Amino acid sequence: MHYFHIWRYINPTIEIIILWIVYYRILIFFEGTRAFQVLKGIIYLLAVFFISQLLGLDILNWLLTKIFALSVIAFLILFQQELRQGLARIGQHHIFNIGLEESAIVEIIEELASAVFKMARQKIGCLIAIERDTKLKTYIESGVQLDAKISSELIQTIFFHNSPLHDGGVITRGDRIIAASCLFPLSDNPNFSKIIGTRHRAAFGITEQTDAVVLMVSEETGEISVAIDGRFIPIVTKDRLENILKNILGIETQKKKTNKSLKSFFQK
Repeated sequence: MHYFHIWRYINPTIEIIILWIVYYRILIFFEGTRAFQVLKGIIYLLAVFFISQLLGLDILNWLLTKIFALSVIAFLILFQQELRQGLARIGQHHIFNIGLEESAIVEIIEELASAVFKMARQKIGCLIAIERDTKLKTYIESGVQLDAKISSELIQTIFFHNSPLHDGGVITRGDRIIAASCLFPLSDNPNFSKIIGTRHRAAFGITEQTDAVVLMVSEETGEISVAIDGRFIPIVTKDRLENILKNILGIETQKKKTNKSLKSFFQK
């Protein structure tokens, strides 16, 4: 009996903690999307709804009840794309597994980093999407299929100004360049500055819809960046780029083991 009384006090605490965790995860789930602003509006309406119940405002309470019934359906219809993208990621692993030996993955990273920095010095723009768990078949079909081994020289050749394949993006899978001149979806995130170019929006767009990692070089400034999960990491040194890619791919070399999370890179 004594334990029953104790549980009566513990039970509400557990429920509050669970609800708070769920609420927090929902906010993270929708953060950076158009649905996030709508979700905040719904939360404000919920607050008004509870206040109206406490104050006994029957008419307002009835009106809000009808609005909520319609808003759930409207939310699902208007933001079905965001919901589909988010749900598709729930079961995905953060560690990128391409079925290769660690030494082979390190070699791929070195080839990619070498190509990116050489193009950055010459201000040659590039867009390279690394396929992870989510298959990029739709975007591969929009370009020219190659199926060639990844090499710094080949990547530089593809993005050379006079190359017929330099427009669009390259998609890699494992140790292969699968396609070039691919069309990536442009991000319509309203939080982006209007001065952000098409290449940046394409990089963000494909990472918002898939779990791909995108390497990007700005043709105007020669700046290098990595896009992942709809976020942006500026790159200054080659070592930093290699370390970020190793972190994403779950690689720890004897020279420098890293247990840093992606969050630490975003905060730098």
